[in-house]
Amino acid sequence: MLPSPPPPGGAMFLPPQPPSSTACTSICCTCGVAMPPNAANTCARCLRARVDITEGVPRHAAVVYCPACSSYLQPPRSWLRAAPESPELMQVLLRRVVRQIARLGAAIAAAELVFTEPHSKRLKLRLRIRREVLRCVTMEQTHVVEFTVHDRLCDACGRAQQADAADHQWSAVVQVRQRASHRRTLLHLEQQLVRHGAADTAIRVDGSAGGIDLYFASRSHAARLVEFVSSVAPARVGTAKQLVSHDTKSNSYGFKHTFSVELCPVCRDDLVFLPKEASRALGGLGALVLCIKVTSSLALLDTNTMRVVVLGIKEYDRYKFEPLLTSRQLAEYVVLDVEHDPSGDVTVLGSPYMMSWAQVARVSDLGKNDTVFTVKTHLGYQLKPGDHALGYDLYSANSNNDDLEKYGQSHRLPDAVLVKKRYKKCADKPQEGSERDGSVDIEEIAMGIGCIDLNPSDEKELDELLEDLTL
Repeated sequence: MLPSPPPPGGAMFLPPQPPSSTACTSICCTCGVAMPPNAANTCARCLRARVDITEGVPRHAAVVYCPACSSYLQPPRSWLRAAPESPELMQVLLRRVVRQIARLGAAIAAAELVFTEPHSKRLKLRLRIRREVLRCVTMEQTHVVEFTVHDRLCDACGRAQQADAADHQWSAVVQVRQRASHRRTLLHLEQQLVRHGAADTAIRVDGSAGGIDLYFASRSHAARLVEFVSSVAPARVGTAKQLVSHDTKSNSYGFKHTFSVELCPVCRDDLVFLPKEASRALGGLGALVLCIKVTSSLALLDTNTMRVVVLGIKEYDRYKFEPLLTSRQLAEYVVLDVEHDPSGDVTVLGSPYMMSWAQVARVSDLGKNDTVFTVKTHLGYQLKPGDHALGYDLYSANSNNDDLEKYGQSHRLPDAVLVKKRYKKCADKPQEGSERDGSVDIEEIAMGIGCIDLNPSDEKELDELLEDLTL
C-alpha cells in the first residue's frame, strides 16, 4: 500500500497527542518542574518557600499550673484538672492559641502533644495549620508552639494553705458570740468593724455558729478589737492562754491567747420583762420596758412613766434577764388617732419623746374585724393619724414566761407596745439622709466582711439594718 501524499504546504506529520492528564500539566514559573496548574503557577515547594502561612501565629505562650491539685488555669478564673499528655491538657493549650489563629484566617487541621521532660517546665504542641494563600490555593504547614509553665496555687488550694499557715502564725484569737435567735447585733457589729477599720489587722476571719472568730498575729491587736467591741455593745470578756513553745536557754515562752467576747442577748427595740428583784433594784422601774439604745450599756425605757435606766454589763450580769419579744415578732399597726399629753414631754438620750395615747388597729385585721386598741406610747412627736407603726402584740401573744403570767394576774398588761414608726419606701425619691455621709457606701458597709451565714429570715433583718442606716 502506497503512503498518502504529504499535505499541501510541506507540513510534517505530527504524532498523536498524549492523554488528557498530561495535557493539563504546567511548568513552575520558578524552578520549571512539571506540576498541576494552579492560580499561582508555582509548585508547592516554591510556594512554601515564598509564603509562610504561620506568620503571626505565636511560637511561645504561657500557662498557669497549680502543683497542689494538678489543675491548669482557664482564664479568667476557672481551673481544669488535667493529667500530662491528656486530652484535657490539649484543650487547655489549644484555647490559648486558637483565637490568634482564627484572626489570621487560618484553621487548625491537626494537633498533637510533643513529649517534654516534666522538670523542664515546658509543654510543646505541634499544630497542622491550614490557610488559603490565593484563590483556590490552600496550604498546610506544621507549627510548634512552646508553652512555659508557671506555678501558682488555685483559689481553693490557696485558701487551704492560708488556713494552715494562719494556724501557725496567729498568736491571738477573738471569739465573738451571742446567744440569740437572730443575727441583728452581729450584722450591726460587722458593719461597725468595716466602717472603723477595726478588723483590718486580722490575718483571718471565720464565721461560726452564733458569731465570728478573728485571728491576729499580735495580742495587742486582739486586745484593741476587744476594747472596740465592748464600746459598741455590752459584752462579757474572758481571757485564756495556752503555752505552745518554751526555750529553756533564753527563758522565753510562746503563748496563744484567746479572748472570749459574749454579747448581751438584748438588742435595740427588744421588749424586756424585768424580774421582780431587778425592778425593785432599779428604783421601781416598770416590769415591761423597751430597749431603745445599745452602746456599751443598755438604755431601758418604761413606756408608762417615760423613765429611762442605763445598765452596764456588770449590772446586767446580776439579773441576766432575757428579751420577752424580739424584732422578729413585731406587728404592723395603723394609727387611727393620737392624743398628746403635754406633761409627758421628755428628752431621752438626746431624742425627744412625748407621752401620748394612741388608737391603733392591726393591719392584718383591716377588713376582717373592728378591733381597736388604745395604748400609751412614747412616740407622740412622730405619730399622726394615718401613719403606720411597728409594735408588739401582747393581746394575742403566747409567752412561756411564768413570771409574766403571775404579773398579769395582778396587773393589767397593755394590749400593744409601739416601738417605732414605719416609713414608706419610695423607689423614685431617694431617702433622706442617704447623702448625709457621702464618703460611706451604706450597702458596702452593711454587707460587712461577709463571714456571717445568713438564713432567709436574716435577710429581712439585713434589709431593716440598711433602712436604719439610711434614716
